[in-house]
Amino acid sequence: MSALLVPPGRAPRAGKGPVFLGPVTPEAYRAFLASPAGRALRPGFLQCPSWADVKEGWRAQLLGWGTDPGPGALSGVALVLLRQFPGTRKYFAYLPEGPVADWADPDVDAWLTPLLDHLRGAGAFAVRMGPSPAYRRWDASSLKPLTGPGRRLGDVLASEVDPLGTAVAERLRARGWRRCGGDGSADDGDAQPRHVFRIPLAGRTPDDVWSGLNQEWRRNIRRARKEGVEVVVGSAAELPEFYRLLGITERRDGFRLGRSLAYYERQYAALNAEEPGRMKLYLARHRGEILAAHTMITVGRRVWYQTGASADHRREVRPSNALQWRMLLDAHALGADVYDMRGVPSTLDPGERAYGLLRWKLGTGGQVVETLGEWETPLGGTTNQTLYRAFQAYLNRR
Repeated sequence: MSALLVPPGRAPRAGKGPVFLGPVTPEAYRAFLASPAGRALRPGFLQCPSWADVKEGWRAQLLGWGTDPGPGALSGVALVLLRQFPGTRKYFAYLPEGPVADWADPDVDAWLTPLLDHLRGAGAFAVRMGPSPAYRRWDASSLKPLTGPGRRLGDVLASEVDPLGTAVAERLRARGWRRCGGDGSADDGDAQPRHVFRIPLAGRTPDDVWSGLNQEWRRNIRRARKEGVEVVVGSAAELPEFYRLLGITERRDGFRLGRSLAYYERQYAALNAEEPGRMKLYLARHRGEILAAHTMITVGRRVWYQTGASADHRREVRPSNALQWRMLLDAHALGADVYDMRGVPSTLDPGERAYGLLRWKLGTGGQVVETLGEWETPLGGTTNQTLYRAFQAYLNRR
């Protein structure tokens, strides 16, 4: 495994020695994610090596660092996606929801500086990353009575402000990093959702999770049972039907993911090749017809509901509620600490179309979590600064 030593003159962390950083093999990367040290950092699926096989049009690098370049001595890893700036030999470096690092370490420069040095040497003109700590949390019960015209999450006092997230944000700002989309409640500048919805599962029984659902959710799940909705785990063969239903959902709900069927087929194949069962497709059938299909991803003790799709007809039998309850129970059986329902809008205005998604997820009794979002910095030098400004202008025109 090749490695990059921290530049001479940099004082190593007390008692820990200098940090080596460089490319690692997929096997070494996966071994770290599966180790107790890696699991403790709670890696997301966007930082798994398999995600590089999902993203077309990007080059990928797998990097690792630690106090010893030998096998088994890693303390952090990063999947870096590199996209070439047209007409140049320069790249925009993107670490989706990464790196997988110890953000509680007060000396983040011990690994962050050599990481940026490596990327600069690889031809990157700027870097975007998504630190893992949370920033604020709102309990579903506290948000339900506070909706109203023009209201947004930022208008409501958070149930909890994470001190680690606050400290990481301050450290990044002090080092010249910029929060994409700014510090308001909007997340328009982020490629990944800044606001997500999470249901805690650790220390809870299935009965506890059921009790956490509101009356409407429990009623809808019972209705699905009574109507004979059957929930099963599908296979790659049903992905075309999932994709057809996704198109119906996008038109009905007024959003556009912009993904092709080939994208989901590639994702399903890559994630499950890395670990069987990492991505599952759940189907809700009624009278022999698939009415809804949702995808679920598992990494360690974290489970995500990634994408949902449903038909326009027979919605009264509540197939999506039945799917989510089965997925919640399966996540609990897998020993997951949290069930992540991914992105929610920041609006609390019932008059806005997007609020419907938040309202649906609030019924599960979990929490809205504002992550730190994504952060960018240009890498030093006049050329890199110029390319970064041109890149920003390009994004603003999209």
